[in-house]
Amino acid sequence: MSTDIEALARGPIYRFADWPIADVPNAAGVYTIWRQSDFLYVGMAGRIDRSPTGSSMAGNRVYGLRSRLGSHASGRRSGDQFCVYACDRFIVPELSADQLAAIGIGKLSLDRMTQDLVRRELAFRFLVTADGRVAYQIETQIKVAGLAGVGQTLLNPGQLRD
Repeated sequence: MSTDIEALARGPIYRFADWPIADVPNAAGVYTIWRQSDFLYVGMAGRIDRSPTGSSMAGNRVYGLRSRLGSHASGRRSGDQFCVYACDRFIVPELSADQLAAIGIGKLSLDRMTQDLVRRELAFRFLVTADGRVAYQIETQIKVAGLAGVGQTLLNPGQLRD
């Protein structure tokens, strides 16, 4: 498994600017998000396994890497914790008084600004896993221990619970 995790640090990298990306399957997996060499976030997809074949499905909606990373690429903060973290950390601190006023009257959208940031500056790596349980275990391991040679995520580091 450590070789697989290594791919999340040094494997092929995909830019959100190129979304949608045909190489990203709608399967269970774990992913890392990067801003150049800065390790920002680790996440997983495929938590809900409902079909007899083990694919991650709920009704007609498939929940996997493609849908999760597509949600991040959209920049919509509602229901997307990564987009909330990215907006809070990288956009809100840089807002001018004029921008805050424009947001307050609906002339400027934080979601649009978040999408612009994600698409312009961020990239990701991913690893397909057997199911959501394996993806969750890897995500948790990385949150707690970080990635070898890289360290902790900036936006969602974990910690051991007492």
